[in-house]
Amino acid sequence: MGSDLPLDCHLHTDLSPDSNVPIDVYCALAVERGVRELAITDHVDFDPRDPAFAYRDFGERERTVRQAAERWGDRGLAIRFGAEITFNRAWEGDVREHLAAHRYDFTIGSVHDWPDSPYRSASIGSWIAATPLREVLRPYFDEVTAAARSGLFDTIGHLDVVKRYLYPHIAATALAGAPELFEQSLRAIVESGTALEVNTSGLRHDAGETYPAAWVVDWYRELGGTRLTIGSDAHRREHFGFGLEDGYRIAAEAGIDHLTFRRGAARIAVALPERFQSGAAA
Repeated sequence: MGSDLPLDCHLHTDLSPDSNVPIDVYCALAVERGVRELAITDHVDFDPRDPAFAYRDFGERERTVRQAAERWGDRGLAIRFGAEITFNRAWEGDVREHLAAHRYDFTIGSVHDWPDSPYRSASIGSWIAATPLREVLRPYFDEVTAAARSGLFDTIGHLDVVKRYLYPHIAATALAGAPELFEQSLRAIVESGTALEVNTSGLRHDAGETYPAAWVVDWYRELGGTRLTIGSDAHRREHFGFGLEDGYRIAAEAGIDHLTFRRGAARIAVALPERFQSGAAA
């Protein structure tokens, strides 16, 4: 569990359809464990088939977070109003319109699905068995690349989360054996100036590693990437802070000594604690 850390910038409350956690539960845990800043990033989706579509309106979500920030501010906890926005090129216009009309402190752009894919269906095993790995994953990474190039988001969420849904048909080691699948997306993230999220929820999933894996973060750094965010992607009370220490360590071992975060209009650097910086690569 993370403790005495500056930031967890990926959290879902009961304002997301897949979470049951009131915001004050996370706030109390953050104060208890010394996590100094949170970004509440409830789901925003534009596909009418998605459970998060129109689940809560912007005003309710913002009011809930801003009021919590006032309640907990005197306890030394900063709370930012963010959103995890599902990206799909079919809905890009809707996303642009939403972000032009609404102010967030911080935005995560995540790919959760892509057209014509059975990856969450009962037929996934037979599909994968009959399809080369590149063809399985290319449409997913094409969407991730488009999300980065859109310039709409502060960070790209859980870059290779697709491995969660491909398990056990495709192991994480298979992705590590095909690094070329990641290159276009990583270059797009670097070139666009978007940050890359180290999402630690994979450590509690069957994948057993962060999204993306540490070797991907190392490669991102080699390609010139310097902007990282770290989040636990908690949806349950017991998920809060899970794996954050590992995420900070991965950042440091890649040679990064700060996170890149946005608080409203200002993009700021959040230093990693010294215990991680001392292990950072030169």
